[in-house]
Amino acid sequence: MAQASANRIISDLRERIQRFEGTAARRKTVLPFGVAKIDAHLPGGGLAYGALHEFAGGGAGAVDGAAAALFVAGIAARTKGKIVWCLARPDLFAPALAQVGLHPDRVIYVEAIREEFVLESFEEALRFGGLGAVVGEVVRLPMTISRRLQLAAEGSGTIGLVIRRWRRQTEAGDFGHPTAAATRWRISVLPSEPLPVPGIGRARWLAELIRVKAGESADFEIGACDAQGRISLSSDAGNGSAQTRRSIHTA
Repeated sequence: MAQASANRIISDLRERIQRFEGTAARRKTVLPFGVAKIDAHLPGGGLAYGALHEFAGGGAGAVDGAAAALFVAGIAARTKGKIVWCLARPDLFAPALAQVGLHPDRVIYVEAIREEFVLESFEEALRFGGLGAVVGEVVRLPMTISRRLQLAAEGSGTIGLVIRRWRRQTEAGDFGHPTAAATRWRISVLPSEPLPVPGIGRARWLAELIRVKAGESADFEIGACDAQGRISLSSDAGNGSAQTRRSIHTA
């Protein structure tokens, strides 16, 4: 009896070790933006799968986070598979997401009445695996919770995208607190780039990479996501005139 019990314990430990080693040995993959200037600042040349990435709006968009949400939607659009989007505020405008490549038939919306339920759904979806990406909109992201989310992403290999949205401007200071996210971004709206048609401009953003593990922070002035979720980097983004642009194509 005792010997049989000991054998079962040993067998269980071996299975756990094998699962752990399998996870550790999983090949790290990344989702590149496709522009050397940005990808050069990211370990492996892109946003890591199996990791948590954090985004917030900057400037006047810190509360609504619209630019950050569209930036994240463009990232999610360039992944393969279904997208789970967890949120507490029913104010997401699906047609806008479709314009940056994230079409409604790919998105599963999980609407919760409280933020803790958003985080629970977010973690569960990350652990599920087999998804293109999991997006979660939250106000606060304590270090302990972010570590759980990071571990969940590592276990499944799914990319986790956190959008920080605040109810009031004073809460935006919470973004200064450390988290376990592999990268942290702040996306602000810039003056539109004029087009030949009067009264119409191409949307532009300031993408601030404010933290990256094993890398350096940087700022990029970019064109908003196109219909495939791709961004573009202007060769002369500072003057607001017609500019030579380089389209970003990703795998």
